[in-house]
Amino acid sequence: MNDMLRKGWTTGACATAASKAACLGLVTGAIPDQVTIALPGGLTPTFAIRHGLVVGDTATAAVIKDAGDDPDVTHGAEIVVTLAFAPAGQGIVFRAGEGVGTVTRPGLPLAISAPAINPGPRAMILRNLETVRIPLPPDLSLTIGVTNGADLARYTLNARLGIIDGLSILGTTGVVVPYSCSAWVASIHQGVDVARAAGLSRIAGATGRTSEEAIRRLYDLPESALIDIGDFVGALLKYLRRHPVP
Repeated sequence: MNDMLRKGWTTGACATAASKAACLGLVTGAIPDQVTIALPGGLTPTFAIRHGLVVGDTATAAVIKDAGDDPDVTHGAEIVVTLAFAPAGQGIVFRAGEGVGTVTRPGLPLAISAPAINPGPRAMILRNLETVRIPLPPDLSLTIGVTNGADLARYTLNARLGIIDGLSILGTTGVVVPYSCSAWVASIHQGVDVARAAGLSRIAGATGRTSEEAIRRLYDLPESALIDIGDFVGALLKYLRRHPVP
């Protein structure tokens, strides 16, 4: 069934395309109409640039996310990247723009107070910036935003994971596989990691809204103890076997 559905691109892939376009704008003075990026699996998709602007030492480019046939809340979202020269010695620094969240709890693969731009997309962006043949200065500020991202984040699990004020920039492969189990299983693992880092002694897996409401009525558990597992009971139990909650 999945082979018949159209695949899409993650927020991380879209941010990579917008970053490359902004980079080209920064060094040439003009934002290209489209860019081609390299994904970790070898694919080289081309992205249309929705709009862009170069003003002095700052360049901005935007890409519209196409999630293919996946019912992704971020389908059609505008991913905006602003790239600017930074003070010497700073290196390339990732920042959260409007609509991208900030990490507030331990247990995720990012430091507290860091922008919610996952390690996979960060690496993807850096690799693709290196492909720009025109020499770049080593010190850059790279800000990623998502238009209306804070509103879209209300339909995700970010708040439960301690990511506030916006969405996460995600995607290890850069590819969205429609109705894939992997994204849901990854969110279960993250939920357990956050609960463990918070020192919780109990967690509860809910298969849907009804079971979650029942858990809330019966048990006095904090929000971070509730894990949305859907049909993936086995995935939760297998992960807990390797990463037990005391």
